[in-house]
Amino acid sequence: MSNSQKVAIVTGASQGLGAAIVAGYRNAGFAVIANSRNIKPSSDTGVIAVPGDIASRETAQKLIDTAIEHFGRVDTLINNAGIFIGKPFTEYTADDLARMLQTNIHGFFNITQLAIPEMLKHKNGHIVQITTTLVNQALTDIPAGLALITKGGLDAVTRGLAIEYATQGIRVNSVAPGIIKTPMHGPENYEFLGKLHPMGRMGEEQEIVDAVMYLENGAFVTGERLNVDGGQHAGRW
Repeated sequence: MSNSQKVAIVTGASQGLGAAIVAGYRNAGFAVIANSRNIKPSSDTGVIAVPGDIASRETAQKLIDTAIEHFGRVDTLINNAGIFIGKPFTEYTADDLARMLQTNIHGFFNITQLAIPEMLKHKNGHIVQITTTLVNQALTDIPAGLALITKGGLDAVTRGLAIEYATQGIRVNSVAPGIIKTPMHGPENYEFLGKLHPMGRMGEEQEIVDAVMYLENGAFVTGERLNVDGGQHAGRW
């Protein structure tokens, strides 16, 4: 396969938003290195599955090494891996904090720090964090203190990295979803969850993919948080 083909790394890629984003990049002609703890091999020769915990530096290095070995480059990184634990703040445990820091922060740090040097080699790259619209508009019905600490940190560092690398060809953006129909939400909860958005419905996976691909093609867009949340970030209703 020619090393002129662009390559995307997608974490948290085995199901839900991650799997949909993998499909979106394949449809755009990218090769994809797909990661999650339990991801299975793909029948698509343009998708290489690399199982492992992204909180591990060794796993992150394996993703980079796989991309270089098979395709010779890294063009895009989608930091989708993340966990959400929602409970009243005083009920969180030290284990809850450790788990969320490991996946949401350490995972981001490991793979992003290793991907940037590869992007700098050809002075072109794109990094996208999948965060949450809650970092901009908290909801009384969804206590999410640790998500705000961790995903809020990713929201902030997105802008910092965008400025740091703006003159070196690397763009950095984020997508902040509302509540999306993925396997983590049962259909019995759709009505309640839909009412948490001004538009009165949950989002679809493809709507997040569309947002990511807009940013991928938005050559003059960096440091942006793209809210895809049915208007939730705009205020109370």
